[in-house]
Amino acid sequence: MRASNQLLGLLLLWLTGTKCDIQMTQSPASLSASLGDSVTITCQASQNIGSWLAWYQQKTGTSPKLLIYNAKSLAEGVPSRFSGTGSGTQFTLKISSLKMWQPIIVYSVITYLAQ
Repeated sequence: MRASNQLLGLLLLWLTGTKCDIQMTQSPASLSASLGDSVTITCQASQNIGSWLAWYQQKTGTSPKLLIYNAKSLAEGVPSRFSGTGSGTQFTLKISSLKMWQPIIVYSVITYLAQ
């Protein structure tokens, strides 16, 4: 978890700089679902980013948790009901069989930036 937090901090630092010209659009912006439902969240990049995309989950009052890296690789300890697909500019996160009652935030992050 420490490495992913450091990575997130580094990315946020870069994203606030003057070179930020890649826009990420995630949809839907919000959704409601019931326990046991499956949900799909999409993310579109304004430029080709290959497979350099990660998905994070943040529950209320906790640090972000890495779910998926390199667009489709499941992070250690993450249940297989989470899956990621896509490359280039189109990415999808699917969560099967929801098991949480509390609100969560799910977001996508570019994980590599060429010089």
